[in-house]
Amino acid sequence: MASVDMDPDVARRLFEEGATLVLLGVPQGTELGIDYKSWTVGPRFRGVKMIPPGLHFLHYSSSNPSHIGGETGPKTGLFLTLKSRDILLANWDPKEEDLNFSASENEEEVSKVRANLQDLDPFLGPYPYEVMRKWVSLTDRLTQDVANQLQPLSGRVCAFCDVIPELQLKHTKDREEQNLPKNDVACQSMKEGLDKLPLMKQREGTELRFSSIPSQTYPPGATPAQITQCSLDLSYALETLLEKHYKLQPLNVLGELQFAFVCFLIGNVYEGFEHWKRLLALLCRSEDAMRRHKELYLGLIAVLYHQLGEIPPDFFVDIVSQDNFLTSTLQDFFQFAIGPGVDGTLRKRAEKFKAHLTKKFNWDFDADLEDCAPVVVELPEGLTLE
Repeated sequence: MASVDMDPDVARRLFEEGATLVLLGVPQGTELGIDYKSWTVGPRFRGVKMIPPGLHFLHYSSSNPSHIGGETGPKTGLFLTLKSRDILLANWDPKEEDLNFSASENEEEVSKVRANLQDLDPFLGPYPYEVMRKWVSLTDRLTQDVANQLQPLSGRVCAFCDVIPELQLKHTKDREEQNLPKNDVACQSMKEGLDKLPLMKQREGTELRFSSIPSQTYPPGATPAQITQCSLDLSYALETLLEKHYKLQPLNVLGELQFAFVCFLIGNVYEGFEHWKRLLALLCRSEDAMRRHKELYLGLIAVLYHQLGEIPPDFFVDIVSQDNFLTSTLQDFFQFAIGPGVDGTLRKRAEKFKAHLTKKFNWDFDADLEDCAPVVVELPEGLTLE
């Protein structure tokens, strides 16, 4: 870990007041990081010191030794809330290729580490304060309660799903009982081969627990006109989500948006990106909710301002259709934000955000609006529609 130039008095105060992660036995060559910074673990590494209080994301990827390829495994991460002078103690489990924090529950072990912290200091890398401002801007709406609510029951956010067969078919007779094709004959086609593969499911306890976005966007018993309206304005679906998951603190949905983004951006979890897109589309296409939740939408603009600075603008362009998901979603948002009944402060903030994105990314949010208008088609003379 690289050293950070810092005033000695500031460094001493941070060492005394900051939290410490003591991570023992982490193999050399492991990629390990905290928040927005990562390193390759060296032979002297024993942990991270001078960590500011608050929410953090510890992440790591095990690596094979260079003499057998040196490949890096999928990333694993966990959200932690640390207090001033906290010490968390973990040991590397070589079998699971994961950190085991059970030693942190042993007060005697933690007390020994605290007493010897000065001796351990040369082996602890300093927290990367140069990225702290960026980290805080990406997680300022995310609390530990929300993170605990969303991260898997296992406590680990994994880049790749841990999957197991839906049915345990150990013997040929098991496949016969399920009317599945036998595996003792060569496949004649790709489809035949795929049909022989077992159906897989994610191992219980490893699933991210995102809020469920309603598939039905209209209330029970809605008229055809109401169904149409609710497909254009997703406020009913958004209110349903807020009522179910964030009834007491609706603004915590912004924490979920940040959680999903961090899982994708830092944790390499593609599911996080997909949920971020769906949740963002729901928020941006809820016209009536925009009039009733001023603070939520002011917060959304601030969250997006920081998030969109972290990803290249062409990342959002669909590789097949060449459509930019983000410009089409924000185009709806900016249209609704200047609509009747929207708070003046929110309207001005939205206009400034739109101008910022137009200047920074050269995105045109006013193009093709006329394409959404009804098209009048003249029929050939004598032709009528029944």
